[in-house]
Parts: sequence; C-alpha cells; structure tokens
Amino acid sequence: MRDILISARSAADQLRPLFEPTPLQRNDHLSNRFGADIWLKREDLTPVRSYKIRGAVNAMTRLLEESPDQEIFVCASAGNHAQGVAFACRHFGKKGVIYMPVTTPKQKIDKTRTFGGEAIEIRLTGDYFDQALAAAQAFCAEAGGHFLSPFDDDDVIEGQASIGAEIMDQLGRAPDIIVLPVGGGGLASGVKRYFEALGAPVTLRYVEPLGGASLSAALKAGEPVTLNKVDGFVDGAAVARIGARPFATLKDADPAAVLLAPEDRICITMLEMLNVEGIVLEPAGALAIDALPDLAEEIRGKTVLCLTSGGNFDFERLPEVKERAMRFAGTKKYFILRLPQRPGALRDFLQILGPEDDIARFEYLKKSARNFGSVLIGIETSRAENITELFVRMTEAGFDYRDVTIDETLANFLV
Repeated sequence: MRDILISARSAADQLRPLFEPTPLQRNDHLSNRFGADIWLKREDLTPVRSYKIRGAVNAMTRLLEESPDQEIFVCASAGNHAQGVAFACRHFGKKGVIYMPVTTPKQKIDKTRTFGGEAIEIRLTGDYFDQALAAAQAFCAEAGGHFLSPFDDDDVIEGQASIGAEIMDQLGRAPDIIVLPVGGGGLASGVKRYFEALGAPVTLRYVEPLGGASLSAALKAGEPVTLNKVDGFVDGAAVARIGARPFATLKDADPAAVLLAPEDRICITMLEMLNVEGIVLEPAGALAIDALPDLAEEIRGKTVLCLTSGGNFDFERLPEVKERAMRFAGTKKYFILRLPQRPGALRDFLQILGPEDDIARFEYLKKSARNFGSVLIGIETSRAENITELFVRMTEAGFDYRDVTIDETLANFLV
C-alpha cells in the first residue's frame, strides 16, 4: 500500500481543480453547550454535498493512470456514492453505468443525472440495494467495466483520507478528538490511517446508527459479519456488512469507542442544526454531532472535530423527521383508549387534557355489540412531563389505555 500521507495529500491536490477544501468551522452553539472547542468539517458542502466525491475521483484517477483506455465505470448506490461517481465520470469524460434500486427517491435519481449528464446511464434494478449491487457486478463482468466500490477499495479509502490532510492545513494542528460517522467504514478507516501515520495523539470516536451497527458486530465477532436486519432510515450509513479493507484498519478499535446513535434521536439533532444553525444535514451527516451528548464528560475543555459527512436531505422527509424526533423526546405519544359507549364519555376525556396538550390524531371505531369503543389518539405537547402527567390523570379518572408509541409493529401499522 502507498504511503498514506503522500497519497492523501496527492488526492487532496487532485480535488483542487474541482472544489476548494471543505470549510472547517468552529461552532459556537455546540462549543458553548458542551464546554468544548468544537469544529465541524463540512463535507456536506462538497459539490455533491457529501465526501463520496473524494473516493470516487481518487479511485478513477489511480485506475486511469494505469489503464488510460478504461472506458466504463460501474457502481451500485441509492444515494451519495452514485452522485460522486456521476460527477467523476463527467469530469474524466468516461462512461458511467449506475445501478440504483427502483425504490430510490426521485430526488436522488435526478441529482445523480444532473451531476453525470450525458456521461452516465442510470439503470433502476430491484427493490433493494443488494439486488442493484448484484446486477451491477454482473454487468461489470459482461461489459469489461471497472466496479467502483463505495468503501471496500484502497483507492477510495485513500481519497477519503484527503480529509485528514485538509484538517491539518486548516486547523494547523491535530485536534484532541475526532468524531467520525461509520457506515461501510471507508471514511473512518481513511482518516484513522492518516492520523496514525502522522503520529498525532488523536483520540478517535466512531458513531454508527443503532439499526446498522456493522462495525460493532464485526468487532464482537473478530471479522466482518452480515447483519440480519438493517434500519434504512440513516441511508448514508445503514450498511449490513462493514467492508473487509476498512475493517482491517478498524479491527483494533476499542468497542467502547464505538457509539450507537438511535435513529429517532438523530432526528432531534437534524432539527436542532437546521433550526439553530441553518445547517441542512442528512441523517448520516448528523451522526457525529448526535454522539456529543454521550461524549459530554470526555470532550469538556478539549478541541473536538465532528465530521458532517453529507447534506443530501430530501425535505419531503421533514414531516417524518419531526414525527420521529417528537416521539423520541417524549412530546408525542400514540395510545389506544378504551372509551365507554355512553353519552359524555368523550367530554370527560377531553376535560383532563392539559393546556399544552394537542390532539394530533383521533380515530374512533364504535361497535354496537360492545360497551367500550377503541380510540386511537395521538397527543402532541411542548414538554415530555405533560404526557406523564396526562397519563396519571387518565389512570386516576379510570380510563383504560395502552401506549403504542414504542410498539414498532403496531405503531407502523396504525401511524
């Protein structure tokens, strides 16, 4: 493997005709909140709004140095990697064939097409990423294309390591702690390789989505394993199996250094950064910031760098993000109420609502053969304590109810 310090610097230099180094910004809001010197490396501000362009450009550069006649590049992706590859194909004037699941949001398909222009062909295949991946690899073998992995490729990892070179140029020193999001592991392993080679005394902390903790599973097993189930909400980091090459670098990580971020809590972080700072982050892009409360004691008084890995957020998802954030914060609850079928029963319930309690959902199914009817109710309020107090009043008033907010199967069906 090439010297990572040299290759990362080379990768950074190759990017300069395409875009300036992404900003490294001190964030006063987070610094004041946690009593630390917190900086954000804004990878959400690359031309494709994610760091993926780095690995794609570096991998194509390296291959074309060795095989300048290579004409076809292929990838499978439902998001940021597709956009990075599309941008790189247009830049190098090479044909790109990009496989995406049929279920990919139209916004992501349109952005990929915009970045690639006439240089790329998008093929929608299968309902899931694995199906698109299998089709892409089969096409590669048939057409003599070169497959560009999103993370399990040394050239891609070196491209992501260019972030480390930029950090040193911009900050002028190594931070005390770097907080890195982890999906397939390409970004985290690239940054780790760089700072280890630099000999800088940097503490690394890794953050995975709770529903896609492939690094944690691999550390426990001692090798990459495939998760049985993945929550796809954090689509930029929801990976069922960490890459073999990234894991070769990350395998000595202390499991305690890997933090898990609940998907619903990430929504709170996304909204906070949007409303307070005006920063638009996708779920994966918010991972590093979301972990700061878990690191509060460790980071106090230190220089901390959080990598915001992407900002490709479809605002059509905003209602879902707000819903999940409120449910995690305890300010929105869904419950099934058994309401007596008698005049005035509904009025009795309404009278115990607090002044800040708002009915956001109400569905009543009355069956004449029963003395009670089932009512699905959604309550929104300003403080979690209000819900607790409401449930106490409901119990004291003799109302029978069942909280279904955290019943994933039932809540998904009803809500």
